[in-house]
Amino acid sequence: MMKPLHEDWIAVIIAFLTIALVCAGLHPALPKFASWNNSAALWAQLSRAELLLQAGVLFLWVLGSLLLARALAKDLQPVKLALSLLGIVVISLLAQLITSNRLVKDLGIEVVLFSLLLGLFISNVLGVPAWLKPAIQTELFIKIGLVLLGANVLFGDVISAGGLGLLQSVIVVFAVWYFTFWLCKRFGLDDEFRMMISSAVSICGVSAAIATSGAIEGDNRKLSHVISLVLIIAIPMMLFMPYIAAWAGMTPAVAGAWLGGTIDTSGAVVAAGTLMGEEALKYATLVKFSQNVLLGLAAFFISLYWTLSKKEVSAEQKPGLKTIWERFPKFVLGFVLASLLFSFVLPPAVVSTAKGSLKELQTYWFALAFTCIGLETKFTDIFTMENGRPAIAFIIAQLFNIFFTLAVAYLVFGGL
Repeated sequence: MMKPLHEDWIAVIIAFLTIALVCAGLHPALPKFASWNNSAALWAQLSRAELLLQAGVLFLWVLGSLLLARALAKDLQPVKLALSLLGIVVISLLAQLITSNRLVKDLGIEVVLFSLLLGLFISNVLGVPAWLKPAIQTELFIKIGLVLLGANVLFGDVISAGGLGLLQSVIVVFAVWYFTFWLCKRFGLDDEFRMMISSAVSICGVSAAIATSGAIEGDNRKLSHVISLVLIIAIPMMLFMPYIAAWAGMTPAVAGAWLGGTIDTSGAVVAAGTLMGEEALKYATLVKFSQNVLLGLAAFFISLYWTLSKKEVSAEQKPGLKTIWERFPKFVLGFVLASLLFSFVLPPAVVSTAKGSLKELQTYWFALAFTCIGLETKFTDIFTMENGRPAIAFIIAQLFNIFFTLAVAYLVFGGL
């Protein structure tokens, strides 16, 4: 009898099956909300007949993926899974409805933040009912989303935009990662927290924390803690940094490179860059994109280090290639393969046609994942876990990131 597949392989299979279907011409019509700013406009949104159909398509698409995942894992419970998933999808769609409000939209706050906050509200105020728990598959949702993210990280875009963004990203990632790792050690945090916080601050926030947690088989509670910190700290950075850049008289190139190199979520980077104008947005996106490209490479080396570390194996049992392969997170391999596929293999026409749908699906997988994170997290734990030491270390490391990245942005893009 065949053994159940590992969750990493299941995520890769589902993601590449999704890619194959979309490249073959299947573009699911997912729910979209137009901007609204009053009750009449809100009702006009909710009363659209196609909205119910689009929501049904989303539900069936995710349900089909989950049923396949459960079948591969030898744990199929279709009725309980469908009922639970329906609740999670409704919560995620409510988060999207909130973010389509004109005021919220102008601030550039992402749907994943409200998905997290709604999940936190239910978990901490109302309590999570038993029927809602079967489809809480946080890691699976995130891993599928990360593999799909690879389809939108094209090496050609970075090369054509020039090497300055990649140069800044390499300098910042290495310096900030090692500083944060050292700082977390000074705060007495364990190695799992040190790895996840260092990657989140230095590389690309949520995605980096998730990839790192997968590489080291980290504690889910610690991962949820780090993700919550990333999303919460990103909000004031997104709101205030553009005005600081304007007050300091930064050029659009320097300002954009600074924003893209420090703000930890892609949506917040775009929102902050938009406040600075088209040119600043271009540089912010370039630098953020360059950091995303480094994600797969960083996850590989973190996995390699963790596997070879004395903390993981005894001195008498040095791991070989088989051990390294077994412990290496397969979803990172899926991310890299998807990026290579869309960068160098598929025809440009197929890439341009498929990227939009894959981006939408990736966003929904992440939104569902953050809803699940909220449902599994106690809000009080965010600043009370381990007496608040992870939160304090994260904030100090982010402050270092802000000032160090600003200096590098001036050196690389300011002509100093």
